[in-house]
Amino acid sequence: METLLGIKGKDFVMLAADTTHARSIIVMKEDQNKIHKVSDNLLISTTGESGDTEQFTEFISKNIALYKMRNGYDLSPRAAAHFTRKNLADYLRSRTPYQVFMFVAGYDETEGAELAFIDYLANAKSLNHAGHGYGAMFCSSIYDRYWHPNITQDEAYDIFKKCIVEIQKRLVVNLKNFNVSVVDKNGVRNLEPISAQSLTDYNASS
Repeated sequence: METLLGIKGKDFVMLAADTTHARSIIVMKEDQNKIHKVSDNLLISTTGESGDTEQFTEFISKNIALYKMRNGYDLSPRAAAHFTRKNLADYLRSRTPYQVFMFVAGYDETEGAELAFIDYLANAKSLNHAGHGYGAMFCSSIYDRYWHPNITQDEAYDIFKKCIVEIQKRLVVNLKNFNVSVVDKNGVRNLEPISAQSLTDYNASS
């Protein structure tokens, strides 16, 4: 029932993730951060089995940090996405597969912005906009209508607002709060979270 959203612009990638941690019909906590800073130019957002998401994210983060220590430079976002997909595929064929859905997002001066969609079967695809979870089903038409190649960060943030309004209106599960982060040439930044309270006076049709 958890939801991840992602939008790629010309020179940035923006991610949003709900903060609800639930198991079965029980909400465990409502301040779970699902967007992780891996390096100065790389973000990973994850959802799935709670233990798997924590362990696999930490495994990828530490190996990317080790690569920088050995070589003196960071993996590019595209290379990081390939590395993540390869490891997920290897574990899929073992006795301990990870149930993880994720976005690998980053910015590189040479390659530009990158948003990689990766699911638990290690399918990976570079996309301009995407989502994981039931909430993402309500966002496809909004992406199609409002995304364009020259989208700005303010426009991307507004698209997330429109998506979250629909999720909170139509999804049977109550996802109250969403964290939002962006990565661009200036590095990784956390933006103002989007909550049900902050959307009280928001006009989604504008």
